[in-house]
Amino acid sequence: FKLPSDSFKYLGWCDLEELGVRGNQLHCPRVREGPSEEELFFRKEEHTLKKRKQVTDTEKWEKRLQENWENCAELNLSFQDLGDLYQVENFQRILRRLIRVEKLWLVDNSLTDLSAIRLPRCRELNANKNHFTSFKQLPKIPQIQHLSLAENNITTLSGISDFRHTPLESLILKRNPCEFQERYRQLVFSNLPNLKILDGIPKLPEDCSPPDVRFFYRICTIL
Repeated sequence: FKLPSDSFKYLGWCDLEELGVRGNQLHCPRVREGPSEEELFFRKEEHTLKKRKQVTDTEKWEKRLQENWENCAELNLSFQDLGDLYQVENFQRILRRLIRVEKLWLVDNSLTDLSAIRLPRCRELNANKNHFTSFKQLPKIPQIQHLSLAENNITTLSGISDFRHTPLESLILKRNPCEFQERYRQLVFSNLPNLKILDGIPKLPEDCSPPDVRFFYRICTIL
């Protein structure tokens, strides 16, 4: 037997009647959309369509105002389980509206390319456990100060110099293939002279030394 709430399980909070909660009041919302009508038919769950109706332009505008993503300053959109293309498209639609977000978490969303997204005020971005392979696939983040990209698939440091003109202070690249590149720390700091911390370790004297004198140092760093 189906529960009384069964017909609501694919609805977002904006679709519930007489609910005044706005997007900027939610720190960890689930933002993925429900399955398409065709998918529901194949799942034999077409009964959920009874709650759906033709949405007017006025209702679309009211929903946009209720989502209120433009006024979010801190938002956690991790673990969204974006299993279908329309889920990813809706996710990116929301990211494009985050014009005032300063702290954003996008952990474990199987993301591959956000280069078309711009986050003009973002100071802290956590995109751990995704599928980025290059710095070129990251969103435009001109005000970034703390960036975490642990456990992605970034193979080279190509494109990292794009962050040279940002106020980036802390960068985490742990468990990416590029971490095993020869002179990894020296290369990162040479491309980002204003960087203070890499992978949780402050900038060390040998991180600034030229390649021809690096072997003169006998400092052991315990991670």
